[in-house]
Amino acid sequence: MAGQGILSVTDLRKSYGNGAAKHAVVNGLSFSLRRGECYGLLGPNGAGKTTTLRLCLGLTAPDSGDITLVGKRIPAEARPARLRVGVVPQGDNLDPDFTVAENLLVFGRYFGMSDVDIERRIPRLLEFANLTGKKDARIGELSGGMKRRLTLARALVNDPDLIFMDEPTTGLDPQARHMIWDRLKSLLSEGKTILLTTHFMDEAERLCDRLAVIDHGQMIAEGAPRDLIRQHIEAEVVEVYGDQAVAWGEAEGRGRAARLEVSGETVFCYTNDAQPLLDALHTARGVRYLHRPANLEDLFLKLTGREMRD
Repeated sequence: MAGQGILSVTDLRKSYGNGAAKHAVVNGLSFSLRRGECYGLLGPNGAGKTTTLRLCLGLTAPDSGDITLVGKRIPAEARPARLRVGVVPQGDNLDPDFTVAENLLVFGRYFGMSDVDIERRIPRLLEFANLTGKKDARIGELSGGMKRRLTLARALVNDPDLIFMDEPTTGLDPQARHMIWDRLKSLLSEGKTILLTTHFMDEAERLCDRLAVIDHGQMIAEGAPRDLIRQHIEAEVVEVYGDQAVAWGEAEGRGRAARLEVSGETVFCYTNDAQPLLDALHTARGVRYLHRPANLEDLFLKLTGREMRD
């Protein structure tokens, strides 16, 4: 995708603690966003995603590295840069004392916008968020999905060029997630640029033009989702589960799969030709199975591991 870079990060580093307790949260990270694309940052808990967003916004000072945001050097020119940026944080920090419309009005003032200009934008923002009928509602009257859509609308009050979205659909039901996805796609079609962090692999696969997988503050893969899957994962996956799945995997699956992983009572058989596995499973007892193409979650788990992160 051609176009001028809207965010550029080079050899970014940030550590916390001192001496033996010093811990690198962001460790030599480099990436850039092109105008009009959705770029994803994927990684386990503690991988450095949120810290990276804070560094890019000038909210946290880096130990070293270079950041250019909408043509401004960060952190030196963070305040003018943020005038052209919208932010959707992980949690909803809407003001419960204000109505829906008042939340948009007050937030717009932070950007130096006049009340007249903000009020002119409010109807379109409410329509975008499907909240037109809730203009005068208090925040406590809104569902979780409504609050999330309002937080997204609020991030657009200044008509930003770039929108930072930190896990925008966490905690939402499938209907609300799909509505948010539709809204994000419409923003991209209008030429907006999105930097997205998410734990939902299907979300990243649907929305991201490119993405980076990061772990322990370092980039371990970058590219278009389907390209990364083709580069790192076999084409097909057979998931075998049930009381006898692990025993079946050791006796029958390992010799027929290119790669085999066990998680609990599920055996993941990765292969470029699933037919030998399917033939063996046809007569197997005590197991069930699912045959599917490889996806972004397979890539993520291969690169970052299956162990739990806190």
